[in-house]
Amino acid sequence: MENLERLTANTEEVVTIEELKAVLQKPTPKAYIGFEPSGVVHLGWKICVEKIKDFLACGFDFTVLLADWHAYINDKLGGDIEKIKLCGKYMEDCFAAMGVDTSKVRFVYASDYVNDSKYWELVLQTAKATSVARVKRAMDIMGRGEEEAEKDLSKLFYPAMQVSDIFYLKLDVAYGGTDQRHAHMLARDVAKKTGRIAPVAIHTPLLTGLQAGSRMNPVEAKMSKSKPDSMISIHDTPEVVKKKLSKAFCPEKQIQGNPVLEICKFIIFPDLGGAPFIIKRPEKFGGDLHFETYQQLEESFSAGLHPLDLKNATADSINRILEPVQAFFEKHPEHYAQMKQSGILP
Repeated sequence: MENLERLTANTEEVVTIEELKAVLQKPTPKAYIGFEPSGVVHLGWKICVEKIKDFLACGFDFTVLLADWHAYINDKLGGDIEKIKLCGKYMEDCFAAMGVDTSKVRFVYASDYVNDSKYWELVLQTAKATSVARVKRAMDIMGRGEEEAEKDLSKLFYPAMQVSDIFYLKLDVAYGGTDQRHAHMLARDVAKKTGRIAPVAIHTPLLTGLQAGSRMNPVEAKMSKSKPDSMISIHDTPEVVKKKLSKAFCPEKQIQGNPVLEICKFIIFPDLGGAPFIIKRPEKFGGDLHFETYQQLEESFSAGLHPLDLKNATADSINRILEPVQAFFEKHPEHYAQMKQSGILP
């Protein structure tokens, strides 16, 4: 039960718990997460990084798929496949910088197996087991609308390829953010139609952009490199982090849709290792506050904790988390420097 509790902590959805229990009985179960190499890595990745650590601690054989062909289909980095592959190497560095033991993780590129006819056989089997309408509904995994397929047929290949990745890698668990739900559910549907064992789907939350507010669709509101002012890059300096947090959406006493509280819940408290979250304040304003749990912090904010105090403490904690990440890149600058030289990173 300990492994089950660890894998399901801080998740939005597990489909299904009973199937996950069965997977955990295997000697070495297999799981993965897929990423398009497409630019700078932001703070929201830490949610995925911590869950990858959970998978490794629970004895999983874990693959990170750096989906370079998928990024090409999705017009990332101008469709320049060499830039996309360079970005993949930078992303490998990011995982190491954020504390993943990369000796225990398998990094795979789609270009590693696209020459295998068995993969394309899976793509065709997947395509024959679904409809155009169903594939179009899954296109939100790309951040694209259904109408995009009318102009570019390759967009329709993407969901079938993502489902086939899962089958080709012989995975027990498909993991991702909630934006990957449609693809994972499509994989489960196709598995049933083609006589395969359906992968368990595990989804963690998407971190909301700093200025997104509470009125938007979660996928539209997520922290994204396409909205730099609403995103905290793992390379942001302490001064930049503080500036961005100072402008973050954080209405007094509002819990729902509050991106600063989300960062506390999903990024900071899991990183504290049992230590308290400290909000430093002058004695004339009541002195320092110590929170042992996120729930205590939420209750205090609901009762009137000032948003600026929360923002300042959150910025301090983010900078503490990013300090070793940035130290890593000072020691291993090669791919990061090449990303900057190529104009992929500012």
